[in-house]
Amino acid sequence: MTFQAEWLRTTLLATSLAFTMAGPVLAGSAPAEFKVTDFLLDNGMEVVVIPDHRAPIVTHMVWYKIGSADEPPGKSGIAHFFEHLMFKATTHHAAGEFDRAVSDIGGSNNAFTSYDYTAFHETVAPSALELMMGFEADRMRNLILTDDVIKTERDVILEERRSRIDNNPEAVLDEEVDATLWQNQPYRVPVIGWMQEMEQLNRTDATAFYDKYYRPNNAVLIVAGDVEPDAVRALAEKTYGKVARGPDLTPRIRPVEPEQNTKRTVTLSDARVSVPSFSTQWVVPSYHSGKPGEAEALDLLAEILGGGNRSRLYQALVVQQGIASGAGAYFQGTMLDDTNFTVYGTPRGDARLADVEAAVDVEVARIARDGVTPAELEKAKDRYVRSMIFARDKQDSMANIYGSTLATGGNVQDVQQWPDRIRKVTADEVKAVAARYLVLDRSTTGYLLPQAKAEN
Repeated sequence: MTFQAEWLRTTLLATSLAFTMAGPVLAGSAPAEFKVTDFLLDNGMEVVVIPDHRAPIVTHMVWYKIGSADEPPGKSGIAHFFEHLMFKATTHHAAGEFDRAVSDIGGSNNAFTSYDYTAFHETVAPSALELMMGFEADRMRNLILTDDVIKTERDVILEERRSRIDNNPEAVLDEEVDATLWQNQPYRVPVIGWMQEMEQLNRTDATAFYDKYYRPNNAVLIVAGDVEPDAVRALAEKTYGKVARGPDLTPRIRPVEPEQNTKRTVTLSDARVSVPSFSTQWVVPSYHSGKPGEAEALDLLAEILGGGNRSRLYQALVVQQGIASGAGAYFQGTMLDDTNFTVYGTPRGDARLADVEAAVDVEVARIARDGVTPAELEKAKDRYVRSMIFARDKQDSMANIYGSTLATGGNVQDVQQWPDRIRKVTADEVKAVAARYLVLDRSTTGYLLPQAKAEN
């Protein structure tokens, strides 16, 4: 059981997020045996089937449209806490029985919580799909939540926070940067929650959260693998279809971020840090909140500016100047509300962090002033899409692509049409989003520094 914390936003995470939008490059032109099917059950649960018959396995995911950004004020961490509670006993199955059933057939299962959704997933043989659906449908409404269960699992998440956040300087800094970047939007609150609020979570909180959000009409089922759509529909109706529809939820309208007009910095010095680093972030539109074409242009801007070893930042700072051991950029496009665009760097050898930051600023300003060439943009498009094509070879990647899109306001057509929209982005559009959004006077920069040695 995991939460998607801000401090996990490394190059690896940036790549995985790019997969989320870039992976479907094959979807629109896929042969019939790979055609994606989308339908609704009578109780409002959306179902997406992604056939892939190349291996006798299936990935089964249930995405709930509820994440940490939807939590009531003062109840931070309840979404992640409830993810843990979903693995407890129900009226039909003892605690641990679901995990043992998956293990006994050689499968795997887990879950994760993010700002905008909570997802539960299993990878098993196709013959076990009905069993997985039965377990998931059961715990959607039949959990047994006692005070003892709440106390035990609350202790677990408190220890998780101590070990994964409080014990990690990078994680601590990222939390503080987020709380500074976002002035009003609930993305400023960490997914795992603030310690003092986590300590107060109780059975009443958990039950209210469960009854409100864990309903079929607030969930998306993704089934990817060696299956046929008609068979999945029949199994879904047999299992999930028996779960009663819940009350209709109000639209997910959250506090709006005010206009940002200051440059802010956050600095953490820690004895456990040996190499300094920095990151600068801006609030920018996501695929869901932006105007047509903006998010696509931001995706390509991130690729050109800092998407890999052919990017401007890497070539300028690592290859040519030799002052950085790492430098890059990434854009978190799949968020329900506005999101962040980030550049980062780490010095190499005797280079100073200030020199690295200044060099990054130069590249950002240059692309905002002069833009990119058409040839550079086309190469970036090819490189960006081509590097993600292999997502089609992984069922879980495809399931994540569709699940995260549908859970944040998108639909199947958005996924399938994404390659065409990327291809239509112009050099002028990339320059425009860089000039409009990557303004240093409206940024938040975090510095992670070694602790200064005390003078004798």
